[in-house]
Amino acid sequence: MSRTLDALLNPRSVAVIGASDSPARIGGRPISNLILTGFKGKVYPVNPKYAKVQGLEAFADITKVPGPIDCAVVAVPAAGLVETIRACADSGVRSAVVFTSGLAEIGAQGAAIQQELTGIAKSADMRMVGPNCLGVAAPGEHWYGTFANFPSMDLVRSGSLGIISQSGAYGSHLYMAAQLRGLGVRYWVTTGNEADIDVAEVIEYYAASPEVKVIVAYAEGVRDMGAMRRALAAAHAARKPVIFMKVGRSSVGAAAAASHTGSLAGADALYDALFAQYGVYRALTTEEMLDIAYACQFGEFPKGKRICLQTISGGVGVLMADAAEDAGLQLPVLPESIQQRIVELIPFAGTRNPVDFTGAAMAEPKLIEEISDLVIGSGHYDSHLIYMASVASAALTRDALAAIYGRVRKAHESQTLMLSIIASPDDRAHYERLRIPCFQDPSLAVRAMAALTSFGESFDRPLPATTIERPQGTLDVPDTAADEYEAKRILASWGIPVTEDRRVRSRQEAAAAWSAIDGPSVMKIVAAEILHKTEIGGVILNVKSAEAAGDAYDTLMQRARMARPDVTEVSVLVTPMIQGGVETVLGVSNDPLFGPVVMFGLGGILVEVLHDVTFRLAPFDEAQARRMIDEIRSRAVLDGVRGAEASDIDALARALSRLSVFAAENANTIESVDVNPFVVFPSGAVALDALIIPRHGSAT
Repeated sequence: MSRTLDALLNPRSVAVIGASDSPARIGGRPISNLILTGFKGKVYPVNPKYAKVQGLEAFADITKVPGPIDCAVVAVPAAGLVETIRACADSGVRSAVVFTSGLAEIGAQGAAIQQELTGIAKSADMRMVGPNCLGVAAPGEHWYGTFANFPSMDLVRSGSLGIISQSGAYGSHLYMAAQLRGLGVRYWVTTGNEADIDVAEVIEYYAASPEVKVIVAYAEGVRDMGAMRRALAAAHAARKPVIFMKVGRSSVGAAAAASHTGSLAGADALYDALFAQYGVYRALTTEEMLDIAYACQFGEFPKGKRICLQTISGGVGVLMADAAEDAGLQLPVLPESIQQRIVELIPFAGTRNPVDFTGAAMAEPKLIEEISDLVIGSGHYDSHLIYMASVASAALTRDALAAIYGRVRKAHESQTLMLSIIASPDDRAHYERLRIPCFQDPSLAVRAMAALTSFGESFDRPLPATTIERPQGTLDVPDTAADEYEAKRILASWGIPVTEDRRVRSRQEAAAAWSAIDGPSVMKIVAAEILHKTEIGGVILNVKSAEAAGDAYDTLMQRARMARPDVTEVSVLVTPMIQGGVETVLGVSNDPLFGPVVMFGLGGILVEVLHDVTFRLAPFDEAQARRMIDEIRSRAVLDGVRGAEASDIDALARALSRLSVFAAENANTIESVDVNPFVVFPSGAVALDALIIPRHGSAT
């Protein structure tokens, strides 16, 4: 990163502008925080009204402060903010935390002032967080550039969590909730209106920071998608899990996000696509976010979905099995030889998976250790979740169980283990020191293990390339809307299979085209201005003779003239009648924020009614396309139903990837692409219809 955040997050000298002698006021709280927590750097209160502030020498303005300033904390009214930031820039201040509100979040006039602040900061290479933010913190360094009451919130001094939040209030809430969950925070940043520093840049900083192991982010919107993609790629390369709460999923939520920070929420499905592409876990609640962060801090990420469930309760075993299947985990049956050995130890045990110790194991806890050794040592699974209820805290079994899993962990250092127990904080701490996360609720434990598995699989596969070589001999997109014939020619040049079409402009040519096909055909109106042919009867199916083709031509031309008498360039397409296969839909939309995005779903009512579609940001490779295909709810249709053969997933993935390359290479010229239907056969696939709308093109 060219402009580091070190001066902001690890300052050695701080000026508080608008300082107050009262710790209860916004300008007084940062000074109070720094004094109470023992900040080791220099603190300079700045306010012409005071000679001293909270016992520290005060200065009339920033120019009077002796020595260099790493960070200025700014708590002044909006009317004096531009002058203050300009004085900081002129004085060589390296970074600023701006609490002041009443800028871009309230309208155009405030946005203009904010833009001026951005220009001042950038011209002086001074980093700025805010305005309208709650501040920053680095608890391990006793650095609290915030007016939140952090000294009363600090239960765990420091840790490996990096928190970034656009919302100050929610960021403060998240910090306290993390503390109560036992999660130590290394850095905490709230970005507010993001006049300079945004969520993406902080994620990228955390990705490069050796002290941060887990990244937790909250955002209402993202302005620079290129920066966000680079940040998430950096976190992926560093094998650091990113747990992201992107709010504004509902129409009401999106409107609230815009009014709150001045940022616009993009289409929510596209955020899902972004997160899927970069292996980000999207959390919907604070509890979920912190549960996953807690599990991630141990650094254990399974490399596959095969999980073994061990339990002292058969009923809870069923509960966990249901949750595991819902989460996409796999429950392979134990090898027969291990099942037999378990039965020898506990005759009434459940042996398939889940493995049920039954209550009999409590009479002889050593049996639990032996069975766990057998199951974990089998090498048959990627992860293990063990439910022990309150056994971990009961007086008669607590010490024995702690010793058992101490030995199990030592014997299986490389395995991912997790416990679902009811235990005291001290008892949980024992297992946590063994790198075994503990959850009270077994269903939440399964959810956490599924998240760890998702990260493990993501870290072990390369990200899709952001640039893919353009094929040779490709055709360019025209300035005006491309009709079906031209659209198919263009897409075919990019490697997307299309039907063999013949464009005709007379009854005689139609008959000749049918004769060349020599079989049932489809005939369609071709006109760039007529996008929805079926609505005007512009498609005739199953044309069975040359004479019928001539008649169909006359009919289609008459319908075109009646529907759009203003259109002068109309022709007819004659194409083979394609039967069989599975209809899918491929599409591209050029989003103002995300850029070109590729859509995939099954055709027919599965798209129109169920909205069973998925998205990816272009470009991407065939491996990413396969993951995209696997995400739709109706995926099983492609595997063959009621005796039908399975569809050619390779051909489908290849077409999606090539469409993504086309979309990326033509991002400046296309508005949208519609390939519907794209029929997938047991061998091969073909586009039956296509439409390309150029940017600034017009069609009705």
